[in-house]
Amino acid sequence: MPRTDRPTLLGARVEVPGSPDEARLEVVDNPHPGTLYLVRFTCPEFTSLCPITGQPDFAHLVIEYVPEESIVESKSLKLFLQSFRNHGAFHEDCTLVIAKRLIAAMAPQWLRIGGYWYPRGGMPIDVFWQSGPPPEGLWLPEQAVAPYRGRG
Repeated sequence: MPRTDRPTLLGARVEVPGSPDEARLEVVDNPHPGTLYLVRFTCPEFTSLCPITGQPDFAHLVIEYVPEESIVESKSLKLFLQSFRNHGAFHEDCTLVIAKRLIAAMAPQWLRIGGYWYPRGGMPIDVFWQSGPPPEGLWLPEQAVAPYRGRG
């Protein structure tokens, strides 16, 4: 069923939301419903805060999904991701909150997220999640994020 609402953030001058809870993910109609295809967003400079120390955490996120009726509007996604900048949460929580909010907003056929977190305390913490097996016949390229190698 086509959406009747229009994105309100696209083309408007807006501030970055103060927290992920305040951020609004907007969706638009999928221009190719019924076609099996993959959408990938790569955010190589994601930031959040450690909930204990308040120190910044950095990640390279790869978000992939197969749309159904809706696709996420990219400006709203960028603002949503930026809203984590002053948000305190562990790596696992940030990664899964992003995935679950995207699923709630657009009900994709399939979604996968790779959270490649830079070291904290001397070791990187990578977080991976997907909503289920990928649809049969989907071309699913590698996420191609190199593992952390430090100075080695």
